[in-house]
Amino acid sequence: MNAPATASQVARTESVRTAVYAHFAVTGGAPTVADLAARTGLPSSGVRSALHALHEHRDLVLDPREAERIVMAHPFASVPLGFSVMGRGTLWWGGCAWDSFAVPHLLTDEPDVLVATRCPACDAPHAWVVGRQAPPPGDQVAHFLTPVRHIWDDVVHACAHQRLFCSAACVHDWLEDTGLTPGYLMDLPTLWRLARGWYAGRMEPGYVRRDPAAAASYFAEVGLRGPFWGLDD
Repeated sequence: MNAPATASQVARTESVRTAVYAHFAVTGGAPTVADLAARTGLPSSGVRSALHALHEHRDLVLDPREAERIVMAHPFASVPLGFSVMGRGTLWWGGCAWDSFAVPHLLTDEPDVLVATRCPACDAPHAWVVGRQAPPPGDQVAHFLTPVRHIWDDVVHACAHQRLFCSAACVHDWLEDTGLTPGYLMDLPTLWRLARGWYAGRMEPGYVRRDPAAAASYFAEVGLRGPFWGLDD
């Protein structure tokens, strides 16, 4: 069993976490170990240790084939997963529909962003201006394949299958073509409410991820119901 982290280790890990988010926010891409060492003043070995601790705590996702490479720091991604998110001067990969709609809520310097994707069923292009005041207009629907209790079984796969479609008919066609089991369908206003407060405070020091009970409460507050979200019907 690993010994509990000391206060100084926790502080170093948190400094790396906030540095990761600051880099993504400004550049649109993932920082390297060298970038993080320069920003935090830590040695490379300390940065690597912190990155592995953050991965274990599910604060970010490292590439299993290239352990120093950050794949995701929700809502940011360093790999294309179906969405681009364009701000006033920065372009990000959105980790999924949920994460893409969350970016303007996390980055208060961005009044809104342009979220773009293609329907996985028919390849039709879609784009929305997503801001903090109200959901964007549109009849499109989001389909989430993986129930929340299993998202971290393979988080990249789960995020890659939180997509936006033209309609429920396109979701049906896609499921028929892929042979996948239907997940959860929601409209754009529900997706926007889900994204609005989920990552609140993540850019700041001392952020703590929600425990399962707090997450379930949040899902219920934004109008999500049923076992898919860890809730009773």
